[in-house]
Amino acid sequence: MKDAGIEVAKAAIKIAMSTRGEEVELIKEFKKQNILGAGVDIGGDLVASIPKIIERAVVASRRSGVTKECFVHDGAVAGATREAIIQVSSKTIGLNIGGKIGIARCKGHLTVCIFLSVGLLHLDEVVVGIGHRSISDN
Repeated sequence: MKDAGIEVAKAAIKIAMSTRGEEVELIKEFKKQNILGAGVDIGGDLVASIPKIIERAVVASRRSGVTKECFVHDGAVAGATREAIIQVSSKTIGLNIGGKIGIARCKGHLTVCIFLSVGLLHLDEVVVGIGHRSISDN
């Protein structure tokens, strides 16, 4: 694999931007490249939903086998998710959001991408945030 960190980031972005049907196929393709992936839908008021969004990312990564149920892995997912939220929060405060989280991991690289549509009447904005953490297999 070229640069694992870049490839994992690309995978997380693609998963976050995909539909549910596309997601299944993408995850299968990424697995052939030793990249594990997961996706989870999110929506509502971003600021009020931050704890729930982080929780959903952690649960999705565990259920899909991207991470193990342990303090270090949970913290890595939570931290990367929080970083991605910080990047999109200035454009979403007070507005409704709908979108998806993409999570990808290969070896020591873990990336979380948040891809959102921000609604205001019929004027929709699109925002993307991404966070990276290093984790071990232990």
